[in-house]
Amino acid sequence: MNTFNQLNEKIGKYRWSICALIFFATTINYLDRNVLGLLKTTLETEMLWTEKDYSHIVMAFQLSYALGLLGIGRIIDKVGTKMGYFLSLLGWSIAAMVHGFAHNKFTFGAARALLGVTEAGNFPSANKAVAEWFPKKERAFATGIYNSGANIGAILAPLCVPWIAGHWGWEWAFILTGAIGLIWLAFWWKLYKSPADKLKDGKLKQAEYDFIHSDKDEEVIEEVAEKKKDISWFKLLSYRQTWSFFFGKFLTDPIWWFYMFWLPSFLEGENARKLALGDVDGVISWPWALAVVYTISTFGSIFGGWLPKYFVNKGKTVYTSRMLSMFLYALLPLTVLAAQYLGDINTWLAVIVIGLACAAHQAWSANIFTTVSDMFPKKAVASVTGIGGMAGAAGGLLIAWAAGILLDHYKALGTVEIGYGIMFVICALAYLTAWFVMKILVPKFRPITDL
Repeated sequence: MNTFNQLNEKIGKYRWSICALIFFATTINYLDRNVLGLLKTTLETEMLWTEKDYSHIVMAFQLSYALGLLGIGRIIDKVGTKMGYFLSLLGWSIAAMVHGFAHNKFTFGAARALLGVTEAGNFPSANKAVAEWFPKKERAFATGIYNSGANIGAILAPLCVPWIAGHWGWEWAFILTGAIGLIWLAFWWKLYKSPADKLKDGKLKQAEYDFIHSDKDEEVIEEVAEKKKDISWFKLLSYRQTWSFFFGKFLTDPIWWFYMFWLPSFLEGENARKLALGDVDGVISWPWALAVVYTISTFGSIFGGWLPKYFVNKGKTVYTSRMLSMFLYALLPLTVLAAQYLGDINTWLAVIVIGLACAAHQAWSANIFTTVSDMFPKKAVASVTGIGGMAGAAGGLLIAWAAGILLDHYKALGTVEIGYGIMFVICALAYLTAWFVMKILVPKFRPITDL
């Protein structure tokens, strides 16, 4: 039996049940979010959308997501993790189903905006739950596990959405995937409570409760923080740690958005280009290609949470382990620079390098989320996560705008692959840029002790 299993057998493992709940919520989140990208070609044909029309609809989601994140973190910090997550998932499930009743770009834009506002609650809620239920040394691993739900949702989407749309129409693809979230709500409401409440109910062992609260330095900070008044955004924005998270998300989140909303059409276009050239050996079924990309990403998410834990066990500090891991993950997206060259040889080669880049993003994401709970008291975690998430969504807004203009321009010239090539350069360099910015802002580990 390995050390991880021995620890769980000794102290208990109820906290991993909470991690599983968050994992399924994140899976549903990305399942609902990915439906539009998978139906892009169908909707463009039926509704005569241009690349700019599509980018505007994507931007409606991004803008509302960014604005939602500005406020949702503070709301969750006030009402608590249980109620905050419940209301968020209820809202986005309804919003996802509303897409099935939209029949032009304006109503689609409105549906996307509603989805963006409500989906904004997922990661602040999840990050706050992890901070409540896990000690620092396990948080990146737990975050990596729940964050892998994004990949599972993205795997399930191309496997079921085209089939539903082909048999019952695109409207039902939105309605049925949106309805899945309603099932999760019942489990969440029944099972989630704070560790203290679960201890009182006899569902949590004292040993596991003590392990969850084993960060003594954090416990002292928490005791002081709880006695103080609510924290304002202006106060949070006065810390370099907040800006480190802000710019880290601003520079890297847009890359994931780009892959999510444009990768299906890129792969479909690669197939069309190969058929036009008479080369059919590299032609793939793009829904299966997407499933492969996100399967690779799943391993990246879990490994991304495991590696810093490995470094900590080897004697390195939490901050050193976190930043060393993130630097290694920032190198891997450079492989996407070869995506189009390899795609000319065989589309599956392009799929593999894009999959590696997406895996690196998920590994990076598992750690950048955890930097918040490493440095801020628990009562501020959702608020800071919301601020950083807003920055990431704002970056996503910019990349959607740029992609729409760029791809329309080169599509008109008959060389859309050049547009994708430029976008891949941006995707490749974003993580190293973000790492250096974060390191400059917070060169050493500095927990916040005066909130």
